[in-house]
Amino acid sequence: MYVSIVAWDLSRSAQTVDSLREYLRDYAVDAYSVLDGMRLKLWFANPDRQVWGAIYLWDSAAHMDGPARVSRAVELIGYPPTSVGVFELEAVAEGRSAYEALAGLGRAMSGNI
Repeated sequence: MYVSIVAWDLSRSAQTVDSLREYLRDYAVDAYSVLDGMRLKLWFANPDRQVWGAIYLWDSAAHMDGPARVSRAVELIGYPPTSVGVFELEAVAEGRSAYEALAGLGRAMSGNI
C-alpha cells in the first residue's frame, strides 16, 4: 500500500478553506468515494494559515492516477499543490474511537469535529 500527501498554500488563490468546504460537500466526497484502489482519503485544513490538503491511502501505485480523473482542486485553486509526497506504507494501527465510522465526519460535512 502507498500513502500520498498533497497540500496547498492558498495565499495565492481566490479560494479559501471555507470556500473549498463547499467543493467537498457538493462534489469531491462523492466523486472520490467510488475510486477503485483508493482505500481512504482524508482532507485537512488550517484556516488560520490557509493551508488545504489531503492524505490518500492506496492499494497500489497503479491506482494513484485516480485523482486525475475526478479532482477539480487544481482548477478551483488555480495552481498545482505546493507540496506533494508519496510513501510506502510501513504499518497501520487502529485505535479505539468514539466514532463508529469515518464517513460523514469533518467540518465540511457536519460543521463540527
